[in-house]
Order: sequence, then C-alpha cells, then structure tokens
Amino acid sequence: MTALPSARGAARAMQAGVDLLVAVLCLLVALGGGAATAVGVGFALVHAAGRTALGGVVRSDARPDRRRAALVWAALLTVLAVVAAVVSPAGIWLAFPVFLVQLHVLPAVPGVLAVAATTAVTVATGVWRAGPSAGAVLGPAIGAGVCVGVVLGVRAVIAEAEERRTLLQDLVEARDVLAERERADAVVAERERLAREIHDTLAQGLASIELVLRAADVALGAGDVARARELVATARTTSAENLAEARAFVRDLPSPSVRAGLTEALTRLAAQTAGRTGLAVDVRASGEARPLPQQVEQTLWRVAQQALANTAEHAAARRATVTLSYLGDAVALDVVDDGDGFDPSAPVRDGRAEDGAPGRGRGLAGMSARVAELGGTLHVESAPGRGTAVAAEVPL
Repeated sequence: MTALPSARGAARAMQAGVDLLVAVLCLLVALGGGAATAVGVGFALVHAAGRTALGGVVRSDARPDRRRAALVWAALLTVLAVVAAVVSPAGIWLAFPVFLVQLHVLPAVPGVLAVAATTAVTVATGVWRAGPSAGAVLGPAIGAGVCVGVVLGVRAVIAEAEERRTLLQDLVEARDVLAERERADAVVAERERLAREIHDTLAQGLASIELVLRAADVALGAGDVARARELVATARTTSAENLAEARAFVRDLPSPSVRAGLTEALTRLAAQTAGRTGLAVDVRASGEARPLPQQVEQTLWRVAQQALANTAEHAAARRATVTLSYLGDAVALDVVDDGDGFDPSAPVRDGRAEDGAPGRGRGLAGMSARVAELGGTLHVESAPGRGTAVAAEVPL
C-alpha cells in the first residue's frame, strides 16, 4: 500500500516551508557583513547540499551509510550555527533549523539531548555577546521546546498512521484469505449438495428401474407375459417420475412428489415401494395434523424415500412402518423395518461396512445432512438380526 497523495503533498509542503525558513534566516545572518556573510552563505550551501545528496531529511532508522552521512551533515550545521551565533547577533536564529535536523536525524532521546546541548551553547553565546537578558535565554529555549514538541508529535502521528496502515493491510489480506476459504467451502458444499440430490433422485430412480426390469426379465423367463408387462409399465412410470424429479432439481423447484402434501406423498411412496419390491409398507400419522413448510415436507419425504430404499435393497425385510408425528413445536418421521439390521457403530468405507455389508454410505449421510440443514436431528437404531429404526425430527 502506498501513501495517499494528500499525505505526500503535505510532506512536500512542510519540507518546502523548512527550506524557505532556512533561506530567510541565512539571508538575515549574511546581511550582517564580514564573517557573518560567509557563515550565512556557508550554512545555506551545506543545508542545500545535504538536502540534495540525501534526498531530504534522513530518518533515524535509515541505512547505515545514509545515517553516517546524515550525522556528518547535522554536525556541520550545528558547528556553523554556533559559529554564526558567535559572529553575528542574528546567528542565534540558525539554531532553529538545526533543532529540526537533529530531531529528525537522531533517535528521540539522543535528538532531545542534542537539542538541549545546542540550546545551552546558543544561550551561552548570546549571554556572552549581549549580557544576560530574557530574550537571549527564552528565545532559544522556547524555540527548542516548540521544535521538540512539534517533531515528536509528528513522529507519534506518523507511527500511528504506519500502525494503522499495517493493520489495514493485515485486514485486507485476512479478508482475501477468508473470501478464498469461503469460496472453497462453498464449492465443497455445492458438490455435496449435488451428490446428495443426484443420489436421491437419479440414482434411486435408476436403481428402482433396474430392479423392476430385472423382475420383468424373470417373469418373461417364466412365461408370465402379463406380469412382465405390468413390471415394464411400472418401470416406465418410475422413469417418468424420475425425469420429473430431475427437471425440478435442475430448476430448483420442490419435488413433484410432495406438491399434494406430505401424508399423501408418503402413502403414494409406500404403494410404489410395495409394487416394485414386494415390501409391505404401512403409513401412520399421530398428533394434530397441520400444514408444514415446503422445505420440511421435502426433507422428510426424502428421508422416508431413502430409508425405504435402504430397507428394500439391504435389509431383506418383510414389513416396514412409516410414522409421521406432529409434536407441537416439531414434526418427526420414523421408519422401522423388521429386516436383518446392522451394527451402526461399524466403520463405513465407500458405502460399505468394513465387513463387506452394503449400505449405510451416502444414503444415511445424505439423510443426516438434509435434516441438519433444517436444524433437526436424525438417529439410527439397529442391531444385527433386530431390524432398523430411522428417526428424524425437525423443529417448526
């Protein structure tokens, strides 16, 4: 980050003011004639040469070579200012630009000490020339105090500005890192959402069609043409429904299956599952029914769809029960089957338990993610040979 143009302009204006002050004071000293003229001109030349060679006043934290050159420059100006005070009454005024140079070239404490020493020498010279007087003492002392206050104040402002600039730069960098991290998280979340939707729509539909067509092939092999045609018709219906689900997903619309209400959608899902797989599915409702938010209906229907698909594919169950419960400030969905069951604590890799048992992969993870997005919870209770219960609860 670079300094603002207004700040650079203010710095140039201040430096120009100091240069003008030096020129005027040198002219006042040079008008004294004789040695005063030589000292005044010499001071002006040394000041201008240092400004040109060093590119302005050198900060105390500059490179060592520039620091040495700046110290030599400040020492020469200090000597010339003392000589000017000795040879001319007006020479005392050259102490003021020397104060500024000393305070800028030296660190804070050495700079103040140098100003104090130069002030003492200047006051002593003035008293020696004209005798004790308030002007000879207070003039250089007040000038030194003003210079110290102004320069240290400017230093404090510059340090605060630098600290703020660094803080702002850190904030900008942190914002960029956070934005990149949020972008990466959003990409991962969107990929997970797409994978979940594809699994629950296209993958489920294609799996159902594959099972139905396999059963139709068996029926044809057995010579049961009527049953085969019935199964092919079921496959076509499933294909059409799956296509509608895919279109709704692409357009970010609610699933067509729940547009008529959740209870009717669950009843229809139970009938379709029974027709395709032979699994007997009962649908029950408890509590005082009421309209539910569309997203809640969509989520619970997906949970029921996935749970029944898992039961039909993996559990070897004869019966399943789907219960929709209205609990006042929440709604719950339970899917219970009498199948083989499994060990929910067994590790899962690539959708299969480590012992090779299928299921419990993306399906359960997808159900849990859907429910969690609505602030709900999903629990799975099962044991080998004792069936499976999937319980989802969503707050209203």
